[in-house]
Formats: sequence, structure tokens, C-alpha cells
Amino acid sequence: MSGGVDSSVAAALLKERGYDTVGVTLRLKPGDGADKDIEDAKNVAKALKIEHCVLDLRGEFKEKVMDYFAAEYLRGATPNPCVVCNREIKFGAMLKFALENGGDYIATGHYASLDKSGEHTKLLRSDSAKDQSYFLCMLSEFQLAHAMFPIDEMEKSAIRALAEKFSLPVAQKKDSQEVCFIRDNDYSSFIRSHGFKDMGEGDFLDTQGNVIGRHKGIMNYTVGQRKGLGAFGRPMFVTRIVPEQNAVILGENGAQYAKEFTVESANAISAQMNGSFDCDVKIRFRAPAAPAHVEFDSENTARVTFSEPQRSVTPGQFAAFYIGSEVIGGAKIAGVETQRIS
Repeated sequence: MSGGVDSSVAAALLKERGYDTVGVTLRLKPGDGADKDIEDAKNVAKALKIEHCVLDLRGEFKEKVMDYFAAEYLRGATPNPCVVCNREIKFGAMLKFALENGGDYIATGHYASLDKSGEHTKLLRSDSAKDQSYFLCMLSEFQLAHAMFPIDEMEKSAIRALAEKFSLPVAQKKDSQEVCFIRDNDYSSFIRSHGFKDMGEGDFLDTQGNVIGRHKGIMNYTVGQRKGLGAFGRPMFVTRIVPEQNAVILGENGAQYAKEFTVESANAISAQMNGSFDCDVKIRFRAPAAPAHVEFDSENTARVTFSEPQRSVTPGQFAAFYIGSEVIGGAKIAGVETQRIS
């Protein structure tokens, strides 16, 4: 129970369906915002008349998520902390806590579906417009077997209506938008405050290697970014980040597309995530899944070739692999071969 409306409604639905439900809120970061969310979760649990506890995982969260986030940015990659948090914290440390204390499942407010009708647990994309199966692509089948997603395919309007029906005090609470542990979306201050030294200003280079300007630090940029680059007399986009040179490569529209990329640290939820196969691949949460061919060259690494070039394939992000509605696995994007699209 994060203190938000989705997980609160998930708890209410579980209780309504007859489950012995215990609300668990994770203390992951310091600050007033965290305390307010914990208080909201406690009030929801009180309204539902269910037990509630707070699990302090600040140490694990710093090591597994926050330090990872900073290190990825400093190597020129763009991390996805939510994917890592789901694997290491919510369905890692919290699932361990639940199983050790008599629990059978971890239920969350994710918009995703599970099929447990056969021998293996399948993760399915939700029909909801808010489908969040992408964020779960690095979970193991064991973690998914002990997971429940009560709100499943509901739309947000239906969730808020249920929150009103159950008289939950967070029924009209706004959704969180930014990375939960970074204040005011200030990545540079976050990296410095956690003991990491950023490399400071450096050069903007064009795709031929010419210096065309100065940037404010590589952690402030991500592949595909257009805003906040300065005035160049024409639209420019980030096409690559080169931490060894403390440089950010810019190109004109069309230069940020890629048809092929490699992945590492692959996670197979299904046995179909193996060898050579065709599927749909989603390269970030907001991107549609696109047809591709996948060729594994080892257990954990593969080459992905899209049928059509895709915009802003970004090292450090995660790729989710779908066959039909089933998420068969995920992997971390490693190398990207960009090509210009006119």
C-alpha cells in the first residue's frame, strides 16, 4: 500500500473477495512526502479495518535502486528505476518478508493480468489504457506465481469510483508522476547528494564530431531528448551520450532512429524467450510494442531487429518482449545502431 488510490482499491477488492489482507507500506526514502504517503496508507487500512505495518527497506532501496540510478546516468545510460524496484524491492525484499511471515501473495495496484490456469504462471498485458506490464518484465516466474493484481484491466475512472464506493480517504489523491526519490526532477543535485561526482559541463557534438555548443552535465540528458538543449537554429535531438569524452551527441530529426540493438541481462518468464523468434518489443513505457526478430547468442544476451526503425532506442532502458498478450520476458538495452531516417 503506497498510499495511492490504485493500491488502496486493490486492498479493498481483496478484502471484499474474502482474502485475509494485511496492508504493507514500504519506507524507502526519507522526507515529509514519504511520511505523508505512509499516513495515507494507514488511514486507508483503518477505513478498511485491516492490519497495517510499515516495512523499512531504506538500505536495500538505496543500494539496489538509488545507487544503480546514479551509476547508470554517470555511464551515459538512462536507467528505469521502477523496473528495478519491482524486481529487487517490491517482489524481492517485500515478497521475502511476506513469505517469512505467513503470507502467500504480494498484491499491488499494477495494471496487469496474470494467468495461473496452467502449469506455468503467465504475465499478460492489461487491456486498460494504463497497462503497466512493461514495468514487470524483469520479474521471475516464481515472483509472478506469488503475485496478485486485483485491479487488472480496470480504467482509472472506475478505480476512483470504487475508491468512493469504499469510502477511501485517498479517492481523489493525485497520481505520482516523477521519479519518487528525486526532488523537483533535479538529477544533478541527487547524484551529488548521494556521494557521486558528476563530470560537470562538456561539449555538444554533432554526428560528425564537431563541437557545436556546451552541455550542463551528461546526467541531464537522455537519448531522444529535444527540449532543454539550447538554440541551434534548427530542431536537434540527443542521439548518443559518450561519458568517456563527457560529450553529448546531437543530430537533426531522423538521426535518432534505430532498427537494431543488443540486450543483456535477459530475464525469461516463459520458455519462449529463447533461441530465435519473432515477437513484439516495447522499448519504453510510453512506446507501442513493435514487431521484431530476436536472436539470442547466449543465455542472457541477444540481438533485436525491428521490422521498421524505432525512435529513441535508449541504452539502460529495458525492453519487454510480447507474444500476443503474453509478456515472455525482458532485458536491458545495451548497444544501439542508429540510422538516419529522412
